[in-house]
Amino acid sequence: MLYTAFAFGITGVLSGLYYRELTKSHDFVDRSASQLPLVHTHLLILGFIFLLIIMALEKIFSISSIAPRAFTWFYWLWTVGVALTGGMMLVKGTLVVVGADASSAAFAGIAGLGHIALTVAIVLLFVAMRAAVKKSVSVEAKRAAQVA
Repeated sequence: MLYTAFAFGITGVLSGLYYRELTKSHDFVDRSASQLPLVHTHLLILGFIFLLIIMALEKIFSISSIAPRAFTWFYWLWTVGVALTGGMMLVKGTLVVVGADASSAAFAGIAGLGHIALTVAIVLLFVAMRAAVKKSVSVEAKRAAQVA
């Protein structure tokens, strides 16, 4: 997860550089007309920051050992979902900046698959977290009973 977060962090920073240079070279000033400026924040927040937060939760609750299947599925669906969503935003935003037709239904369909993957991943994360928190609470209750 550390390497995935790092890769999304680097990709997010590079997408910001790509956005700046592409829009400068095409004298494109209307930021609201393209999805390109959003790629940077999506990759950094969803790919980088979110995975770092999940790493901290994993350290605290050992989610992957308590609910390994749900957590593994979460990780892969989340990674694919962020990549698909960010990739389609990059493609569509680039087409808008260069003045090409970006209205293909295929782009919307692929981006939709990315969003579906993210949604399912969040559900799986909560399933795994629920199991980990329940286990943590029961362990704490046993410790408290032993002390008393």
